[in-house]
Amino acid sequence: MLTLKDKQKAEALKRMKMLKLLDQVQKDFKANGRLYYSERLNKMFNAVLYWLDNEPRYVGIVEKFEKEHNALVYHCQLTHMEFGDQLTILYVSANENEWENDRKDLTNGYAFARVENLLDGMYSEFGSVGIKPSMGGVLRTY
Repeated sequence: MLTLKDKQKAEALKRMKMLKLLDQVQKDFKANGRLYYSERLNKMFNAVLYWLDNEPRYVGIVEKFEKEHNALVYHCQLTHMEFGDQLTILYVSANENEWENDRKDLTNGYAFARVENLLDGMYSEFGSVGIKPSMGGVLRTY
């Protein structure tokens, strides 16, 4: 029988495919759970991919989030804003009843996500964000 984590991983792989994440990103996640994040550097390079484990602070944020919410993170997106950097965490929740609607949201260009304000965690929150595939990663549109 599949565990919740096994089901979450299968669901995460579906979402990664829907978001057209680079094949290597999907393979690394499937093989060993390795996470990547997309960073918007400028208009031309709006979804540059990096290994999440290059940034220990981000790894800590993701591990804490997964533990507190029984969630499985499958990708992150970093955006530089005038009020601080934001790490958008895309994840599969523990509530399987939400998954079909979450996939529908992705096809419509948005996702329910956790957004961590890296300047001041007090302003971190859950909410809908606009996302779209770009350069093998994801671009946050709002």
